[in-house]
Amino acid sequence: MSALLEFRHLNKTFYGEGETTKALQDLNLSVKDQEFVSIIGPSGCGKSTLLKIAAGLDLDYEGILQLDGAKVEKPSRQQGFIFQEHRLFPWLTVEKNIAADLPLHSPDVRERVQEAIKLVKLTGFEKAFPKQLSGGMSQRVAIARALIRNPKVLLLDEPFGALDAFTRQHMQEVLLDIWEKNRTTMLFVTHDIDEAVFLSNRIVVMGARPGAIKRILPVDLPYPRKRSGKAFQDLRKQVLETFEHNEDAEVEFVI
Repeated sequence: MSALLEFRHLNKTFYGEGETTKALQDLNLSVKDQEFVSIIGPSGCGKSTLLKIAAGLDLDYEGILQLDGAKVEKPSRQQGFIFQEHRLFPWLTVEKNIAADLPLHSPDVRERVQEAIKLVKLTGFEKAFPKQLSGGMSQRVAIARALIRNPKVLLLDEPFGALDAFTRQHMQEVLLDIWEKNRTTMLFVTHDIDEAVFLSNRIVVMGARPGAIKRILPVDLPYPRKRSGKAFQDLRKQVLETFEHNEDAEVEFVI
């Protein structure tokens, strides 16, 4: 697999009234095409900032960011972004939320919408409104809305953080199924160590602010993964030990 998303010597500083905050420091990361990479780290270490830069939502940084060999200069359909909140339009049905600015009356768009609905397992809910959906279902609509635009990379900022434990685990399985069928490159931010181990090909561990990569762990476990298995628990322990060796990190993880 070739490199798709490249961060080189990335630095990000926030300037406030009389003070500056270094959010990212000399960060280097290469995400391969079709790869599932999770980023985990203490609160405030710059994980979400990194995703916003990747999405073209924040251009005020130093260093190099390239998507498929081209400099990222603005948001585009090449970068799908999934927030913790689903951000659906409450006055639109599921199918219209997925189509959004695309003409649903077009046979091609309608076919793509139906394929996306099937992919996220929402067949039968095409005419439902967001208030009629659960939190997990709403996030599936948001994922479908991003995927229908065929992004080169899907950026997910703690998308299951607001869900209960049962729904969260179910959504992890849904997302993994989508990735295995679609092979869209995923860059996924989470506080949940088990979630990172369950989903990822690689886990990027970031240290406390200023955000820098402490360690990158390959996840060579076959899918589907057993959370109670020894190999799973051994890798989980490796991730946790990385933070235990960093006395400055204020770790707030689901463990």
